[in-house]
Amino acid sequence: MKSALALMALAASSLPMAAIAQTSVTIAETAPVVTLNVTESVEGSPDIATVGTGVQTRAPTAQAAMQDNAVKTERLIAALAKAGIAKKDIQTSGINLSAQYDYNNREGEPAGPRFIGYEASNQLSVKLRDIRKVGTLLDAMVTAGATNINGPSFAINNPAPMLAQARGAALKSAKAQADFYAQAAGYRAARLLSIAESNSGGQPPMPMMKSTRFVADSAAATPVEPGHVSASVTLTVQYALER
Repeated sequence: MKSALALMALAASSLPMAAIAQTSVTIAETAPVVTLNVTESVEGSPDIATVGTGVQTRAPTAQAAMQDNAVKTERLIAALAKAGIAKKDIQTSGINLSAQYDYNNREGEPAGPRFIGYEASNQLSVKLRDIRKVGTLLDAMVTAGATNINGPSFAINNPAPMLAQARGAALKSAKAQADFYAQAAGYRAARLLSIAESNSGGQPPMPMMKSTRFVADSAAATPVEPGHVSASVTLTVQYALER
């Protein structure tokens, strides 16, 4: 038995080293590498607008506040539908109910806050696909009972063509910069190694939104200027400089 084991051990020891060894080879990039962050933007005319609107009501009891709010919100939604807003473009963004207190102490009254009722609110996010009618629709919301409006925020429904244009401009700019560094450092060319992208499609700068109470009157329609929005692409690009 010992002889057999010895023979097996001898046979294993006589195998070529390559047959039992594991080899890992890593080829490192030896050329200098330039990393560039390049941002390019393309402007265009917006074709959609998003408006926040809603109704606030106050009543002595929570149930009364919610019921009154429901009636007025349904009236507002009906007005939006009548104005041609599709159901898919009307979305509830928040429903709130809270107790309200008066913290002003009056002479002859007990110190501390005084309960004055409940306030209910129902907020809607509405997408408008005809931005020429934004002002008219804002006025229609107020006429239908809206007590607050946020926005509008303008955007482009399909920013893909603008993003493609910005992407091409960013890559062209990155290549020009890499070639400049290669020549300035005495190298023959810049070879592309990697590209990473982040983008913002068809959005305006983020505005400060505020809630405003409106009183409907016979004044002219609310003026709205859509301006331009931009689609931007940021590329993080790496180039190897070659002699």
